[in-house]
Amino acid sequence: MSRFFNKLKNHPKVAPGIERKILRHIPQVFIFGLLGLSLPSLLARLFPIAGSVSEVQRWIGTVDIYVISLIVFYCTAIFTIGFGALIVMIMKGPAYVADAYPLIDFDKPYSSKKKEG
Repeated sequence: MSRFFNKLKNHPKVAPGIERKILRHIPQVFIFGLLGLSLPSLLARLFPIAGSVSEVQRWIGTVDIYVISLIVFYCTAIFTIGFGALIVMIMKGPAYVADAYPLIDFDKPYSSKKKEG
């Protein structure tokens, strides 16, 4: 398979940037973000509001719905940021030869303009 991927010679290398830092910190940010976002749901269960059982259950259900929606949004945002950083990292990688075959009309390219005369 490596015969299909020939690296382009004399291609300037680009220094890694912030995308490497982002990819390195994504697991930590993901775990601590999930813990932080699920904290309101835990607090709603540990310290319930005063009221009837149905009011408490409704309050806990509402908090759970908001927490779940925030977690889905958070996971989507983290995935998007990580995917973007991965794409930038791949684009900064080595350049490969796309068309490594010799061109037939390299010295005299074909001209589509007809000579009028």
